[in-house]
Amino acid sequence: MTGHHLTSRYITTELAANYCGFSPRTFEKYRITGDGPRYFKRGKRVLYRIDDCDAWMEAGFRLSTSDNGSNKR
Repeated sequence: MTGHHLTSRYITTELAANYCGFSPRTFEKYRITGDGPRYFKRGKRVLYRIDDCDAWMEAGFRLSTSDNGSNKR
C-alpha cells in the first residue's frame, strides 16, 4: 500500500480491502451479503477498524478442508 499509512483508527473500504488482500469491490459485495468484517457507516461514508479486519481474517483460519470453523486451537 504505497503512500498509505495504517495509523488511523478507521480506514476506508479501499485501504481495508487492500489490507486484507481483497479488492474494494469485493468488500462492497461483502457489505451486502454480510460476509466481510464489521464496518461503521455514517451517511454515505463507510469505514473499517483495523482490529475488525484482523478479527475477520483470524476467523477464517481452518485446520483442514473439512473444518467448518468450529474447531479452533
